[in-house]
Amino acid sequence: MHYLIGDVQGCCDALDRLLAEVGFSPSRDRLHVLGDLVNRGPASLQTLKRLRALDDAATCLLGNHDLHLLAVSVGGRRPHRSDTLDDILASPERQALLEWLRHGKLADTAHGWLLVHAGVVPQWDAARTLALAREVEEVLSGPGMADFLHVMYGNEPARWDEGLVGARRWRMVLNVLTRLRYCTPEGTLEFDTKDGSGVAPAGHQAWFDIPGRLTAGVPIAFGHWSTLGLQNRPDLLALDTGCVWGGALTAVRVDGGRREVVQVRCRQAQRPS
Repeated sequence: MHYLIGDVQGCCDALDRLLAEVGFSPSRDRLHVLGDLVNRGPASLQTLKRLRALDDAATCLLGNHDLHLLAVSVGGRRPHRSDTLDDILASPERQALLEWLRHGKLADTAHGWLLVHAGVVPQWDAARTLALAREVEEVLSGPGMADFLHVMYGNEPARWDEGLVGARRWRMVLNVLTRLRYCTPEGTLEFDTKDGSGVAPAGHQAWFDIPGRLTAGVPIAFGHWSTLGLQNRPDLLALDTGCVWGGALTAVRVDGGRREVVQVRCRQAQRPS
């Protein structure tokens, strides 16, 4: 059985209860976590250890909070006042856990679903999305990771161009895959609006509602957008259901015929920041 899971964000208790609810067995089942494994929740260290221990039974995407952890760990970003990452950074297992994390994926597939943390611009088809993700995965897993993490942040370039090279290219790919909510039909990104898709800024739409996007018809699952809530369409799954903000942690089984949605409520809600 293959299960997709939305943003955990350090809520390991909810993760354990969700896996128990679906009867997850590492010898039989496969878990696909859609990014933001850590931060804001109370047990980021425990969450990383839990997922890493699942070995090949779990594939984890990198979300913006996971990239933030990597950046903080190499001095490329200052900790935020709301971070809950100290347990990882102070752990004797820090090096092993961060090494495991930086080999995470930025896009993947599972039973015909394209998996990303945030979204895809209209100009990318599924194959291009996966290829661009692999480019940046090689940077993050290679010797140049620390150098890139020092220049990873920023909203420019705001629009995809095949001619982009180096850090600007990699930053653009990461911004699409880990931060995107709204964009224009031409693919210009917008990062200020975090509310649900009914309040799109002028000239923009939720990335998945852009007419003529090249991934139209490709089933896509993503997280990142807690204010959007659960979206369960035939070819779209939005699975960040705001566990850490008092919502639920959601899993969806995507093999075996009928789609199965399972949720558990979070026991310790944090305040959005």
